[in-house]
Amino acid sequence: MDAGQVTRTEVPDAFDEVAGRYDLMVGLSPGYHAQLGASADALLDAIPALAPQTVGGERAAAAGPLRLLDLGCGSGASTRALVESVRRHATPGPRTTARPAAVLAVDGSAGMLDAARSKAWPSWVGFVQGRAEALAGQPELADARAAGGLDGVLAAYLVRNVPDRDAVIAAIREELRPGGVLAVHEYSVRGRPVSTALWTAICWGIIVPLGWLTSRRTRLYRYLWRSVLDMDSTAQLEDRLRRAGLVDVTTRHATGWQRGIVHTVIGRRPADG
Repeated sequence: MDAGQVTRTEVPDAFDEVAGRYDLMVGLSPGYHAQLGASADALLDAIPALAPQTVGGERAAAAGPLRLLDLGCGSGASTRALVESVRRHATPGPRTTARPAAVLAVDGSAGMLDAARSKAWPSWVGFVQGRAEALAGQPELADARAAGGLDGVLAAYLVRNVPDRDAVIAAIREELRPGGVLAVHEYSVRGRPVSTALWTAICWGIIVPLGWLTSRRTRLYRYLWRSVLDMDSTAQLEDRLRRAGLVDVTTRHATGWQRGIVHTVIGRRPADG
């Protein structure tokens, strides 16, 4: 049975229903993985510790691993984007300094985590179950906290789905080290009539029918349509990050058919706070 509407608190359970076929579904979306990769690159490019550092005219190595959180990792597509971005940043060059990494991927859906864990990952990637609204109680972040906090957080398709957006962004800020970076990769069409019409046409003409074909379930994809219409505008999302105490807030817009629909909003915890 595939009836009823999904609420924000029920999103993890709805993802459990389609976890086994979710990778097939997103694989049919042109540009889905490339846009996640672009957001992961934007996150790592913004982390100060990856910038070239010199001491006495010689390049200096950064101390300790780069500590990254993939919050709302799903079946691992955003985690893969982070891993590949770390690898692209691993060789010292004119823009980066080599540094080992540790990635923790967190999601509320047990089914999606099972799908993620079934894939091959480097030893420095780990998956745990948890909800974004309970981030402060996540014991797996103890090492990062002891080291001063996370260097970066990627939250892909997460903020739209949580019950209290301000509380989650504030909680993420608390887990960042001073200078640490948050990248919110998200759908947003509010205030864009053409994008809104395109999104509705894509959902009901492509996404919902494909959801039925791939999983015999559509309620998650009907929720997806509604949730994007209800999501903040990019200006409102920027304001949420600023209210949480993040600075240097900027937005990058996707290209291709996602233009005006998918965006990356980036903010930094102040170096002195």
